[in-house]
Amino acid sequence: MRGSTAPAPSARRRTLRTAGALASAGLLVPLLGAAPSPGAPRQTSATDLQGAFASAADEYRVPQSVLLGVSYLQSRWDAHGGAASVTGGYGPMHLTDARTALASAPHHSEGDEDPRGDTSRPMPPPRAKVPAESELPARLKTLPRAAELTGLPADELRTDAAANVEGGAALLAAAQKKLGKPLSSDPADWYGAVARFSGADDEATAATYANDVFAVIRDGERRTTDAGQYVALPAEPGLRPDTAQLKRMGLRKAAPGETECPRTVSCEWIPAPYEEFKDPNGNPDYGNHDKSNRPKSQSIDSIIVHDTEGRWEGVLKMVQDPTYVSWQYTLRSTDGHIAQHVKAKDVAWHAGNWYVNAKSIGLEHEGFLTAPDTWYTEAMYRTSARLVRYLAKKYDIPLDRQHILGHDNVQGTVSSTIRGMHTDPGPYWDWQHYFTLLGKPFHRTAGPKGGLVTVAPEYSANRPEYTGCAKPAEKCVPHGSAAVRVHTEPRDDAPLIKDIGKRPDGGNSTIDVNDVGARLSTGQQYAVADRQGDWTAVWYLGQKAWFKNPRKQPTAVDAKGFVVTPKEGATEVPVYGRAYPEKEAYPAGVPVQAVSPLPYKILAGQKYVIGDKVPGEYFYAPTFDTAPHKVVRGKDMYYVIQYGHRIGYVRAADVQVMRSGS
Repeated sequence: MRGSTAPAPSARRRTLRTAGALASAGLLVPLLGAAPSPGAPRQTSATDLQGAFASAADEYRVPQSVLLGVSYLQSRWDAHGGAASVTGGYGPMHLTDARTALASAPHHSEGDEDPRGDTSRPMPPPRAKVPAESELPARLKTLPRAAELTGLPADELRTDAAANVEGGAALLAAAQKKLGKPLSSDPADWYGAVARFSGADDEATAATYANDVFAVIRDGERRTTDAGQYVALPAEPGLRPDTAQLKRMGLRKAAPGETECPRTVSCEWIPAPYEEFKDPNGNPDYGNHDKSNRPKSQSIDSIIVHDTEGRWEGVLKMVQDPTYVSWQYTLRSTDGHIAQHVKAKDVAWHAGNWYVNAKSIGLEHEGFLTAPDTWYTEAMYRTSARLVRYLAKKYDIPLDRQHILGHDNVQGTVSSTIRGMHTDPGPYWDWQHYFTLLGKPFHRTAGPKGGLVTVAPEYSANRPEYTGCAKPAEKCVPHGSAAVRVHTEPRDDAPLIKDIGKRPDGGNSTIDVNDVGARLSTGQQYAVADRQGDWTAVWYLGQKAWFKNPRKQPTAVDAKGFVVTPKEGATEVPVYGRAYPEKEAYPAGVPVQAVSPLPYKILAGQKYVIGDKVPGEYFYAPTFDTAPHKVVRGKDMYYVIQYGHRIGYVRAADVQVMRSGS
């Protein structure tokens, strides 16, 4: 902490903003001269966020590019209105104070689905309990440390962006000094301090984080923040940091073990147990996944994005409990570190639909659906995108929203399971940004006669009202969203589209944050049914569904592709929650699984976007002993369709395929 002769923090920052802006004029000239993105407001005064970075960099003798690069990887320079991230991180520098973070909650706390989703072995609700709060690691307590270093009150570091940036600069300078390095003006000398700022306790994660920061600095970035501040970081393509510093930091060596990850991320093997035990009634049971031999036995067709609904330490303990459920990977919010628990060849119990589980890989991201401002860090988005690109290439999975699904896009297996299906990662997961990192951003691919639309609202500007984040019916904090609502008519006060699967009694859909009955999600594609002024209608849950789509601020863009519609002469065709084989395909000893239609239908004249054409398949795995396990494959073929917010399946024999717009 500084001596008592220092000026008051607010006065000091006002002085530093002006002095720093003048002292850093040489660096700021190219920043302020850089052209903003189209329509972006320019913020060029010495009191804006760009000026705060300049002032803090000057005060703590941290290269401004390093400070900007670290902040970008933490928050993309957003302040989130002073709200905490999932791990209690605040402001543009993501200074953490986990005492203020949400308390741990049981994983899969929303919904009552059987995460395995197979009637041949019904699974009781998970019995694992969230462990008591343990001593917090240093990576979750950086804000109190920043308060000590700067003399600024913790509340100010949480809510004032300039103070937050100053706290980050102080932490970086302290890390540099602890490494015995001078406060150099050369960004290349700060590799070790950046690695330490990540809070990672292992060498691989710290290196991945630092490499990402310096990649941002080399490439340069510019954007308008959630507070309307234009910030730019000029590219330094020739920058080569001193990576050898990392070897002298004494960090542990994470055990990659049997991980299946790209070299560009840090990955640790923390296996989920495949163990046999007795259930509470003394009957044989096992958990928490099934051994298989994918993709030789079955193809891997999709990747499912989840959020953990709990913090890292507790979630890892739960996935290591044999009585609990499982997924392939967990990603940490603070630094993007990845833990793998189940091999890709094996089937994890994560999606609540056995057909989907048998043909997918599950990724859990540290986060909370119902807390819009417990935001996801850029570090986690980036490592997740790298992992998905790696898995997609390895298993030939297309990078689109028919194959990269949210858990909330997974359909119930039969009518009775629809209501209990989960709703994560929810409307606050930024699908556009995620797919931009995947190299597949959503954009217009056709003219108005293309026949389809791709949902693509501007995330930060798209702020539909939600309720139920904190208490039932209570309004959520206004926040950017990847979702768009659909109505029965082209007007704002028209009723929302009804979901008869979720509400068989005919009740209305709601604006509750967990109600997906009348919700489109970014990247999803639908067939156009009509247009009126600023409104567009699509075919959705067997109905014509209207959403606002003004030309000046579109929420969807034109596209083209292939759709299905009932075969000529058919008035309707059923929709299924899984693509199971016909009964004739089952060998002796394997119980026939009913091909049960959902309460949903496609009516004559309606059209729905298709993904894969797949054979009916069923993975029979009711026992710990893998000897009786079989993959049953039938002759019936199915199309995967975008039916509502969730996907569905239709028999190929029931429909005809055509180009959209025809």
